[in-house]
Amino acid sequence: MTQPSPASSSSLTVQAAWRELAARFRLAGLPSPEVDARELLGLVTALDTTGLVIRAAQVLSAEQTRRLEALARRREARQPLQHLLGVVEWAGLNLHVSPDALIPRPETEVLLELALDAAKHLVGPRILDVGTGTGALALGLKQARPDAAVTASDVSAPALALATRNAALNGLAVSFVQADLLTGLRGPYDLLVSNPPYLPAADEPGAQPEVRFDPALALYSGPDGLDLARRLVNQASGVLAPGGVMLLELDPRNVGVLAAELMGAGWRVRVHSDLTGRARFLEGRLGV
Repeated sequence: MTQPSPASSSSLTVQAAWRELAARFRLAGLPSPEVDARELLGLVTALDTTGLVIRAAQVLSAEQTRRLEALARRREARQPLQHLLGVVEWAGLNLHVSPDALIPRPETEVLLELALDAAKHLVGPRILDVGTGTGALALGLKQARPDAAVTASDVSAPALALATRNAALNGLAVSFVQADLLTGLRGPYDLLVSNPPYLPAADEPGAQPEVRFDPALALYSGPDGLDLARRLVNQASGVLAPGGVMLLELDPRNVGVLAAELMGAGWRVRVHSDLTGRARFLEGRLGV
């Protein structure tokens, strides 16, 4: 039986709205209906999870009910929850998100940890984040290493504007540069990190509905997903300092392919696993 929408209910309490919204999202086939209902209800009421429980009997205002219904319809249309919330938490940072850049993924926190480990013995490391998007990786590095000189680049001007907003939101000083990969960047950098587009183009037709709201420019990269990564690798030796490290996040299906190509080109290579144990991160060093 179809559940009534929040906008159709009078004197709707927090508890009833949560229950009805979760039921709607379940019928719509959303993967996390309870979580989505809680997050959207928290957004319109300005209550955290504990507050929603404590104030379960609180009646929503007409404006709150209207806003909740508008958000519910957008989520049912499979707009990403993060876009509806506007700001998400990632690695201890608060980040504005929008369709201008890829939503930061949990697995990229592993790339952040690998980068911090690579730079742990360096004083004032010079770090470059290529294809920064929201700025998440660059800002995470600057937050953990205030002594680092962090530069972040992206080919997309809207993405750089979003990253600049996030730097201001978190009070972190990162230099942002518009560039096509490493074109125009001279370095030298002790550490180059990147989460480039790495999905094969053939994945696009079968992608999850929410993925349609991410920029294709940030997702797909040629037949095997490595077109951009290969270009980046070819340019990297020109900007890395002696002994410098390159760290890339890739698809588990193609990380081994690029690892073999790098070893053939004289790089010392290590492959690291993600949170599920799949090979995903590629570490390269030249001539050491």
